[in-house]
Amino acid sequence: MTGVFRITELIDTRPLGRLQLEVVTLCALVALLDGFDTQVIAYVAPAIAEQWGMAPSALGPVFGAGLLGLMAGALIGGLLADRWGRKWTIVVSTLLFGVFALATAWAQTPGHLLALRLLTGLGLGSAMPNLVALTSEYAPARLRTMLVTLMFCGFPLGSILGGVLSALWIPSLGWPALFVLGGAVPLLLALVLAWRLPESPGFLLLRRARSRELQRVLERLEPGRRHDLRSVIAGEPPHPGFPLRELFRGRRTKVTLLLWTAFFMNLLVMYFMVNWLPTLLTLTGYSLSLAILASSLLNLGGIGGGILLAALVRRYGPYRTLGAAFVLVAAIVAALAHVTALPRLTLPAIFLAGAGVVGAQFCLNALAAEAYPTAIRATGVGWALGIGRIGSVAGPLLGGLLLGWGWSPDQLVLACAIPALVTAAAIFGLARLSAPAPGPSSRNLLP
Repeated sequence: MTGVFRITELIDTRPLGRLQLEVVTLCALVALLDGFDTQVIAYVAPAIAEQWGMAPSALGPVFGAGLLGLMAGALIGGLLADRWGRKWTIVVSTLLFGVFALATAWAQTPGHLLALRLLTGLGLGSAMPNLVALTSEYAPARLRTMLVTLMFCGFPLGSILGGVLSALWIPSLGWPALFVLGGAVPLLLALVLAWRLPESPGFLLLRRARSRELQRVLERLEPGRRHDLRSVIAGEPPHPGFPLRELFRGRRTKVTLLLWTAFFMNLLVMYFMVNWLPTLLTLTGYSLSLAILASSLLNLGGIGGGILLAALVRRYGPYRTLGAAFVLVAAIVAALAHVTALPRLTLPAIFLAGAGVVGAQFCLNALAAEAYPTAIRATGVGWALGIGRIGSVAGPLLGGLLLGWGWSPDQLVLACAIPALVTAAAIFGLARLSAPAPGPSSRNLLP
């Protein structure tokens, strides 16, 4: 190929190729295992408490340690990836959560379990922002939100798989079998990732010392054609400074703060509902089996809603779509608070709430990837997820506090409409900040 060209144009103008589909598939498999290992502790907790002769509430610090690990991993993993690359950060993260999930099968005390969940969480949290960043950087602009959403659907699918296998295996094989599976499979997948997963071409272009690796990636993107690397440009300036500081350079400060607000508020609602919905429904008079079904509907709604919202984002743009979606979520949650005595209406309302809360989170991940250039993309996504993880801890804690103060289940559910509206306001704020793209190669809100 002669003349100067941008890697983004090569990806955006060509049909979706085999390499890109391979990247999305491999990242989706990691996301599935991430979802499995994140949620499986909740499914096995009653069995562990019974076997060890302890109250289920005594496992609260174990849950907290896992969430702390997820938060720290997201904050650290993005910084590492913007320095060393997405591929090997994903590989090492997968190895990390695989090793410690496998070791959990032989945990003997609550202290051992707490330490292992903390270390497992570091790997789980570190993987996720890099899965989003790498998928985004291989996706054509016209399909980016949809491909990131489809990749991220692996996470709730892993959670659902964990629930199904827990119901089948705990009575016959015992709870350790789930951690053997949840640890062994990631270790095998890490070998496949090391062999087949490519590095981000945009990242490699910013690291000229890795030009041979970039040449191999370009040949896989466009088989049969060898590119002159002297004619390849990134289409964006490098950022030699500290990546975290770059999130607050100039007008990007407002973008970062609004993204953090959206992630914090939405994950607060999401994890409040995931953790408290079964309990609130049983307090309202539902059977435990129906309450557990409701939690599954929340995740299933998230998958369907994420795919639908991604299609709407492609047609109407991210801001109008997601802003309207969160306003609608507030209305659905408010309606849910008033129909909990009517099962025929409650379950569809929970499904719709999951479509909005969980599904819109998938699109928020894609929006965060769009907001930053390649050099700081993993850091930007990682810190947005990390700040969001604070919300994921605050949501369940706040729910327990308000329940202890005497709030009714309906009042607790109704209160979730407030952070949904704050999220909508943050999205509309991002819409005001977004400037017209300077050219077809623009991939971020601000330079």
